[in-house]
Amino acid sequence: MTTKTQATNKIGLTRADYKGGNSTLCAGCGHDSITSQIIQSVFDLSLAPHQVIRMSGIGCSSKSAAYFLGRSHGFNSIHGRMPSVTTGAHVANRDLLPLAVSGDGDSGSIGLGQFKHLLRRNVPMVYIIENNGVYGLTKGQFSATADKGQQLKYAGTNEFPPVDLCMEALVANCGFVARSFAGDAKQVRELIKAAFSFRGTVVLDIISPCVTFNNHHESTKSYGYGKTHQDPIHDLTFIPAYDEVAVDYEPGTVRQVRLHDGPVIQLRKLGPDYDPTNRMAALALLEEARIKQEFITGLLYINEGRPVLAEALQLCATPLAQLGADQLRPSREALAVVMDEFA
Repeated sequence: MTTKTQATNKIGLTRADYKGGNSTLCAGCGHDSITSQIIQSVFDLSLAPHQVIRMSGIGCSSKSAAYFLGRSHGFNSIHGRMPSVTTGAHVANRDLLPLAVSGDGDSGSIGLGQFKHLLRRNVPMVYIIENNGVYGLTKGQFSATADKGQQLKYAGTNEFPPVDLCMEALVANCGFVARSFAGDAKQVRELIKAAFSFRGTVVLDIISPCVTFNNHHESTKSYGYGKTHQDPIHDLTFIPAYDEVAVDYEPGTVRQVRLHDGPVIQLRKLGPDYDPTNRMAALALLEEARIKQEFITGLLYINEGRPVLAEALQLCATPLAQLGADQLRPSREALAVVMDEFA
């Protein structure tokens, strides 16, 4: 009897090596689809699990952090506080790659203030928002991204306009802003791959339908709406630095964005000639999509020009976690000088 050999990546790991625990989410939840693409992405990129630190807050989305990269580091924070905890983890050890999973409530409601300040500081991390418009873990109340006029069985009618988290990220000058749909596995996967090679904060807002509380056709967060209305602004392919970049295309139909360490994001135009390096164009596109009730997906904006947190604060090259006591603890003489200043 022969057994099928599992494929391995460049560091000798199989896809199974990147899995976590078994999901306890509802069958068909969009979050599980995203989890699958996270696993596939880090396998394809040959990332060592110990290089990654999984960060999350509270909610169905944050539960999903337990379902991938079971051999990595991880921390589950309290509701809405994941950005500050991740900032501290990054400052302490910049050798780790933070992969944060949050939700529309965790980021758009109780955590909106932390979300905005994280973007200002440009903490290098991949920030995935699993956006379904409801608090699914507490029986389906409206979240900050719920559609105005939306009706839910247990929550009544939502009277308030939604918060667009991609627009909030653009206003805060985030350097990598993208939107996708859990039902579009290829686009989700390629965006996650590109996100890991970006130097700075990445916001990836993924519409992820809640099959229990918010999957009726009128909802912009449902599978039916997403599949019917999704309008990708380009066909995106991520090309790692160790692969030869060879592209066969008609002039003017492909745009390549080379990241700082060599990889390339290849954007093949599907619609109008869209420039992902123009922040005002990205804001205008989102506002136009809101007015027309369109569902635009893809890489909305990219800018590698901003300094990251460590550069802005002029932190020492050695992560704080690796500094010795002699470097962290002031000498008796140094403390005496400080105390003399208050005499």
